[in-house]
Amino acid sequence: MDALASWTRTEHTADVAGRPTTHPVWRKGVGPGVIVVHEIPGITPEVVAFAEEVVAAGHTVLMPSLFGTDAAPMTATSTAKALGRVCVSREFTKLSTAETTPVAGWLRSLARDLHAEVGGPGVGALGMCFTGGFALAMMVDPSVTAPVLCQPSAPFAVTPGRSRDLNLSPGDLDIVKGRCAAGQQVLGLRFRSDPAVGKRFDTLTTELGEAFIRVEFEGKGHSTVTTHRQQAGVDAVLDFFREKLGAG
Repeated sequence: MDALASWTRTEHTADVAGRPTTHPVWRKGVGPGVIVVHEIPGITPEVVAFAEEVVAAGHTVLMPSLFGTDAAPMTATSTAKALGRVCVSREFTKLSTAETTPVAGWLRSLARDLHAEVGGPGVGALGMCFTGGFALAMMVDPSVTAPVLCQPSAPFAVTPGRSRDLNLSPGDLDIVKGRCAAGQQVLGLRFRSDPAVGKRFDTLTTELGEAFIRVEFEGKGHSTVTTHRQQAGVDAVLDFFREKLGAG
């Protein structure tokens, strides 16, 4: 737990798929709010290190713990355990297309509470890998004004159709498109040859047009702000939060 020694652990309860659900939430910092949603296998030291950069940039950061062992390093075993948890949970969609992941409702509730507390124009939301598209689903709520999609990889890109899917229901996609038409923007980061992302960036450009800001890197890396960290990507994220949310 050393990586989280300076963070405060709280909890948040909200409805998921018709039942009250509680997850731990780690908190640190002051200023405009940002929710950092971890990748598989969980809140690794690399995820914490990135979140610390967001804190240092002048933000109140919340890291919900949705699965995995908090602060444990990424290993083959931890990844397999997290995948097992994800695959049996009704909170997450894995292969379904044109469907919003159920946990999005819980994350929207967390965003509303954070915005009500810290104020400002809204809060930021950043997802990674399996949770990359969650930030887009959170944008359905007006409290989220700075969504960032890092290598969005759900539903699993095992077919061409799934590789293009945005993990959103048609109704939620219409809301997102409406917000973009009104001036909202969405930031996306990926490696161009990352097979896990599939064709989603092309779908995002088709659906959102110039409102979708693409930050792309050459090669077959994956975790743009953690394991395969790209400074240009981290800088783009922090600049986006500063522009959309302000900072202390």
